Amino acid sequence: MPIYLDVHSVSGGVTIDDVAKAHLADLQTQGRHDVTYLRYWVDEAQGKIFCLVEAPSADAAEAVHREAHGLVADEIYQVQEGS
Repeated sequence: MPIYLDVHSVSGGVTIDDVAKAHLADLQTQGRHDVTYLRYWVDEAQGKIFCLVEAPSADAAEAVHREAHGLVADEIYQVQEGS
C-alpha cells in the first residue's frame, strides 16, 4: 500500500497535546477508509504537523482527517521509505 507524508500548518502554533488528541481521533476513524496512520511529528513553535500514513490514496488519507477532526493537510506527498 502507498505511504504518504502530509504537512499541516497551524497559524499561532500548536501543542503536542492537541495533536495527540487529533491523532487518537484519526485512529478511531481510519478503519472506515482502509487507512493506517503510522506516526506523527510536531514543531510546536512553527505550527507544523507531519503525519505518516498508509493509504490507498491521498484522498483516503485526507478523508480520515476531515471526518475525525476537520484538520486537513495543506500538503500531501506520496513517499518511499529509505534507510
